[in-house]
Amino acid sequence: MDIPGLPARRAALNLIDAVLRRGETLDQAAGAALARVRGDADRALARAIAGEVLRWKVDLDALIDSATRQRLPDDAKPRAVLELMLAQVLRLETPAHAVIATGLPLLAGGPRRLAHGVFSTLTKRDAVLPEVPTLPDAAQMRWGARVGAIAAGLAVPPPLDLALRDPAHTGEWAQKLGGMSLMPGHVRLPRGTAVEQLEGFREGAWWVQDLAASLPARLLGKGEGRRVLDLCAAPGGKTLQLAAAGWEVTALDISKRRLERLRENLERTGLSAEVVQADALKWEPLLPFDAVLIDAPCTATGTCRRHPDVLHRIGPRQIAEMTDLQAALVARARDWLRPGGTLVYAVCSLEPEEGEAQARKVPLQPVPITPAELPQGLEVTGEGWLRTDPGMLPEAGGLDGFFVARWQA
Repeated sequence: MDIPGLPARRAALNLIDAVLRRGETLDQAAGAALARVRGDADRALARAIAGEVLRWKVDLDALIDSATRQRLPDDAKPRAVLELMLAQVLRLETPAHAVIATGLPLLAGGPRRLAHGVFSTLTKRDAVLPEVPTLPDAAQMRWGARVGAIAAGLAVPPPLDLALRDPAHTGEWAQKLGGMSLMPGHVRLPRGTAVEQLEGFREGAWWVQDLAASLPARLLGKGEGRRVLDLCAAPGGKTLQLAAAGWEVTALDISKRRLERLRENLERTGLSAEVVQADALKWEPLLPFDAVLIDAPCTATGTCRRHPDVLHRIGPRQIAEMTDLQAALVARARDWLRPGGTLVYAVCSLEPEEGEAQARKVPLQPVPITPAELPQGLEVTGEGWLRTDPGMLPEAGGLDGFFVARWQA
């Protein structure tokens, strides 16, 4: 029989391996890695451990290297187990004796003795991590001068953001839920809140949506019965926003599974939209739209606060694949606008190739975003675009990295 807590640690090790060796996302790897872990608490613990290792891996490795005479190979199992053990002590505040009891059994023989020695050396030395994680070299090279602000946003896992169906009652919901609001229609709660147990969930008064992710739909304003296409719509946060703002929404996505979640959210909130499963590169609308919102498929590096796997598995090949798809989607979508219609393009990516470079190629009339449309503390670029980084709004808990631009046909 396994030692209590050991299956969760073994699962965390498998999650980390799936990301670093096979390039999978944490979500993709979770099914197989967590299959033998019983209980929601242990599954959540496995995810938390893996997330902290991926978030702090560069600094954890530096500590390990400082306590070994000969550097452990990057792919050595003792290194992976030590990363897992140190992340628990230094980030999750797990007692050292519990870490040893559930970490060392992952190894045998000499590797176990080595890991025990290194761990003991570091804990006796009162080793600590820096205040801000050091990001992998590849990410530092891509993000340049922005890397410090981005890394600062990774130091603490993100809070929980809710988007309200009725922004007129923002103050009431913030008080009811014990949260804070950064703009109308938004409430922020501490991390770890049990979503389905909160007041208003069953009634569909709100849905979970990062503050930055809610901004693109806001830039279209009130719908007043006009027609809008939410392109690549699932899982549906922007569809819900647009429907709540009075738009007649067509929500299009290629994924049947993700559209099922969108339909569930529509039913829970009592909002309506026409849901279409189709490939946007082949689909054709019967009539033009007053507005099109493209939340384009992307590398999602802007979500690194909650998905730190992107720090390690995204590179030039993935970026190039996404930019080709994004350009093709924009080229089709702009032809579906009626004269005078509005196009909003957004990506939850920190890569300039997916944001600024794409925006420069759009042959429509720019409609600059204004600071008045954004939460206090966010600014627009000289071109009138919005670029958010995880390190922005630090006193309020940060937000995801996004790029957003707007045009008129």
